[in-house]
Amino acid sequence: MANTNLLARREARFGRLLIAPALVVILGLILYPIIYNIYLSFFNVSLAGRNVFLGLSNYLDVLTDSEFWSSVLTTMLYVVLSTFGTTILGLIVAMVMNRAFPLRWLARSLILLPYVAPVISVVFAWQFFFDPVNGIFMHVMVEKLGWINQRVNLISEPGNALWVAILFNMWRNFPFSYLMILSRLQGIDENLYEAAEIDGASAWQKFRFITLAEIYFVVGALILLRFIWNFNKFEEVYLLTGINVKTMPIYIYLKAFIGTMELGTASALAVVQFLILVGIILVYVKRVLKW
Repeated sequence: MANTNLLARREARFGRLLIAPALVVILGLILYPIIYNIYLSFFNVSLAGRNVFLGLSNYLDVLTDSEFWSSVLTTMLYVVLSTFGTTILGLIVAMVMNRAFPLRWLARSLILLPYVAPVISVVFAWQFFFDPVNGIFMHVMVEKLGWINQRVNLISEPGNALWVAILFNMWRNFPFSYLMILSRLQGIDENLYEAAEIDGASAWQKFRFITLAEIYFVVGALILLRFIWNFNKFEEVYLLTGINVKTMPIYIYLKAFIGTMELGTASALAVVQFLILVGIILVYVKRVLKW
């Protein structure tokens, strides 16, 4: 018995040694910046190093700032529409790719290109596509189809730029949803569809009661992941539209590094963004995923 206890203690000690490097990395690269950001949110931060304690003043300034609430609305529109658009597009493509047809392997490979291509290259391609002078989109819309009276720069107008950013997000990120959903579709037992067909079920009934039921948690998890990623998305939106689409991450960047460089206010904004995201996640997990 004594030898067994000694061996168990040694194994426990060895296990702690194995996870120690990962724990140090987590504490150093993740936990410490979060704690330090919360600390800065209570101060008027000076680059000279003389920070002045303000209490909750930064948070009050954030919550009474109309531009902040405008960024919240922009963020929610961007996140909700791009998340559901990406998921629905991924589902449609996955259902098509789940059927056998010639050169399916090639089509499956090409679909992944938007997701694996460097973001800077695809952003430049989209900017050229929507360029008001030389872009293909305006040439087709104005000269060929006549649906638009004159050439306009969609990316430079905040209202239109938001929709361009949403479309870009959907196009670039749907392959991830497609891959996850396709992997689950391939695991569905074909006998379920055969039994439903014998019972006279329509195509819609088979999709609703078999396909959707089988992929429910995969889709639910995908929506949650994409919501988190899109809520914190910075590089795609900023590179494509600059400051014409002020989502919360971009608004925080502008507060922290542009103009008066209000680092304390930006830290408070980051904390508020984190709390909003956590609240939405908790509601979603409880109501939708029912965990």
